[in-house]
Amino acid sequence: MIRRREAKDYGTKQMIEGVYNSGDTCLVVEDVVTSGSSVLETVKELKNVNINVKDAVVLLDRGQGGKDMLANNGIALHTLLNIRDVLNVLLKLEKISETMYKKVHHFIDSNQFNSSSKPLPNNLPAQIKQNTVLSYKERLDRITNPISKRIFEIMDRKQTNLCFSADITSCSELLALANDVGPHICVLKTHVDILTDFTDDFVTSLQELSKKHDFVIFEDRKFADIGNTVKYQYSQGIYKINKWADVINAHSVPGDGVVDGLKEASDLNRNACLLLAQMSSRGALINKEYTEKTVDMANKSSNFVIGFISTSAVSKDPKFIHMTPGVSLNMGGDSLGQVYLTPEEVIVNRRSDVIIVGRGIYRHDCPKEAAKIYQDAGYKAYKSLLSA
Repeated sequence: MIRRREAKDYGTKQMIEGVYNSGDTCLVVEDVVTSGSSVLETVKELKNVNINVKDAVVLLDRGQGGKDMLANNGIALHTLLNIRDVLNVLLKLEKISETMYKKVHHFIDSNQFNSSSKPLPNNLPAQIKQNTVLSYKERLDRITNPISKRIFEIMDRKQTNLCFSADITSCSELLALANDVGPHICVLKTHVDILTDFTDDFVTSLQELSKKHDFVIFEDRKFADIGNTVKYQYSQGIYKINKWADVINAHSVPGDGVVDGLKEASDLNRNACLLLAQMSSRGALINKEYTEKTVDMANKSSNFVIGFISTSAVSKDPKFIHMTPGVSLNMGGDSLGQVYLTPEEVIVNRRSDVIIVGRGIYRHDCPKEAAKIYQDAGYKAYKSLLSA
């Protein structure tokens, strides 16, 4: 039998097609397993027609936690090849360099899926199962920060979890792009210090576009100094970021002082902060302990810190928002160490809230069209998470 990606609008109109009887036991065959989510989706569809699954066979296990995830859900995974064994053979035969060997190992180790959580019992009421993942609207009841509320309201109202990363050096080009993609995004992320022709008029125009298209402005300044210094970096100089940026972000490496300094120069009704808990670049030095301490800092200042820049959800508290950079329709990387993840990977498997996309949009022949594609992909992933 086969499992379709989506039901056809003709014939049997079923997700599962083939010859079978209710109560049969089925072996699932897959080509590659990463998180195990694809196998679990197939198992779910099979259970809907009363077919049991106890085992799955896969050609290649990428070694990122999929086997444990399936085991926690009662599925024994049998693999023909493991990615680490494949790498060992390729290195031995000199088909890859030692540098590439180490890079791939680092990527695997840095992108593990959490398999420690136990599956929900099958006899739980359906309502309880569904409520384990809260919708954007449901999470609003848990949020007090006005900026965070606004982001979730926009996401629900516009049906988008897309943040456009405008890594542009020209004010006029950035404003034109913001006008084009504005209808499809919830957040616009800027790098004001790379603009070569910055003026106060640019800020006024950007704020007007924010109101016109209903998106939040996020200045990706990544503050990382002592409190007194970041306070002035944030509020003084030619940019005066606290006057126009709804959201800024900061590294937690300086300690609580960086948050205190930024908060001192903020209007808590107009400004909010994200902390960098993880980074999407290859070789980032952030470790598990650093991430945990970053979450602790956020908990202490949750009236100002609304969430995290991270490659996956680092807190289960629904009041915190997670934004993940390095998103592309195809997984991969660039020559400068950026590691790309798909919208489905970010939203469904890593339980992040917002996908951040830059080059995939502004380097496209039609940025507006690309933004719509990413909007649809991100929101589709979110809807599938709710219905899982």
